[in-house]
Amino acid sequence: MEIGVRKKKRLGDILIEQNLINSDQLAEALVAQKTKKQKLGETLVELNIIKEVDIAKALQKQLGCSFITLQGLEIDQEVLGLVNDTILRKYVLIPYEFNPVNPNVLRVAMADPMDIFAMDDLSIVTNLQIEPVVATPTDIMAAINKYYSNSEAQSVADQYTKERSEKAKKAEEETNNDEVDNSPIVVLVKTIIEQAARQRCSDIHIEPLETKVRIRYRIDGVLKEAMSYDSSLLSGIVARIKIIGGMDISEKRKPQDGRITQVVDKTEYDIRVSILPTVYGEKVVMRLTSKQGLTKPKSGLGFSEEEMKKFDGILANPHGIILVTGPTGSGKSTTLYTALSELNTEDVNIITVEDPVEANIDGVNQVQVNVKAEMTFAAALRSILRQDPDIIMIGEIRDGETAEIAVKASITGHLVVSTLHTNSAAATISRLEDMGIEPYLIADSTVGIIAQRLVRRLCPKCKRQKFADEMEKQLMNIPMDKDVLIFEPGGCSECGDTGYKGRIGVYEIMTITPKIKSIIAKGGDSEEIKEVALKEGMSTLRMSATRYVLEGITSFKEMKRISFES
Repeated sequence: MEIGVRKKKRLGDILIEQNLINSDQLAEALVAQKTKKQKLGETLVELNIIKEVDIAKALQKQLGCSFITLQGLEIDQEVLGLVNDTILRKYVLIPYEFNPVNPNVLRVAMADPMDIFAMDDLSIVTNLQIEPVVATPTDIMAAINKYYSNSEAQSVADQYTKERSEKAKKAEEETNNDEVDNSPIVVLVKTIIEQAARQRCSDIHIEPLETKVRIRYRIDGVLKEAMSYDSSLLSGIVARIKIIGGMDISEKRKPQDGRITQVVDKTEYDIRVSILPTVYGEKVVMRLTSKQGLTKPKSGLGFSEEEMKKFDGILANPHGIILVTGPTGSGKSTTLYTALSELNTEDVNIITVEDPVEANIDGVNQVQVNVKAEMTFAAALRSILRQDPDIIMIGEIRDGETAEIAVKASITGHLVVSTLHTNSAAATISRLEDMGIEPYLIADSTVGIIAQRLVRRLCPKCKRQKFADEMEKQLMNIPMDKDVLIFEPGGCSECGDTGYKGRIGVYEIMTITPKIKSIIAKGGDSEEIKEVALKEGMSTLRMSATRYVLEGITSFKEMKRISFES
């Protein structure tokens, strides 16, 4: 490749030549680029003029070099050890293998293969010739975080520990105030959150143990240790989190709650923080949610064709109560927000009461519960009914008073959607009765109940096939003389050796038909309701999960974990 040619060609000219952008779009991007002080490629992607992968393919075509996707590629430790991550992050590149023909040539995935300075620097550091290969910036940064993230966080932690040990011992309060402005801690907390977001983590646990601080990430519903530090770092980490979360830094004996907003890879994350004093210090749990994660399209929820019809049928009701039930972390909020997005049109007034508001939806009026200001679910609901609503979303029905107002609102012509903590669709009716709601009112107001859980999806790259054994067939209601192939988890670099990647919803959708209404009105129990619902075509959680096992989407172990019935 001729360096001279690469020097002369500019990215804008290459993209115009290949008809990927026009001159007006380039002019718009160049103006924005000056303001944002970033690379032209980044600006074009940010303005939605072109996709990262199209830029990469254009460079590949222009320069005649290869294109690589790094996801799922295992990079040898010998290659990784050639250079530290500072230079990789600076130039957005990562070496991934030696050229098989000439081991003195290092193949490097680069976002900008025309960057001569980057290649020169890398060549000097590694003492090898550089062969540039095109990759997207997102792909490269994900690979750098995968292979170098712990070393980056650890070096920041070591730097902080070193600085701290060099200081003279002062009073604890004084030390904590110094820690707040200490830049390594700021970087460390930011890194912990960024790595969690990039690994699809839902919760970060920062736990004080006797001799160390343990950081664990909950990925696909399972906790996994990500890193651990010296216990002297705890007070600095907690102090930093309290400051950015708007909490009282001097209060260490009481539990505290806060909220942080952080942008990671152009995605805004809303982080709810909970701090709890334990015997070895304060434990921090941060729950990460992104607007994109909560407001999924209906197709992204995992409904089967039959379930989608039922879901649409329930949402089509002009008034009544729709309940989504399940334990904490079963995806209820996602289902509720998806339902709201579906119902959110110009001609309806939607008001929500939440504790807390998990994601802001354009065009929906969202109210935050505030117990100190006497703004409880019940108080907020009374005010909302005077705001001419068509659809009301209640974050959770927690007590009889809230349930009673919700029922009355639905009977007077409003559509109410809410959540409850129950194990099955039929058990939800009994829970409402326990809250003091008359059976005839429940029968009158309820139009549909969705019980749900989340199961982990098997990694498509490494799942292994096997024949179901007798116990598995028995629990899935399969005849013993029938041979059935199911899948079990393997473990590869793409899924972090867990065998699972991502999650999917398992649903039990009960439409309240006239027959079910009459059983509820007579005070029938959960079993009677369930029996009729099954006759009318309802699939239980176990039946839905069994379908996923037989389709190879999830494992038998996951099915067993989420379905309680015998």
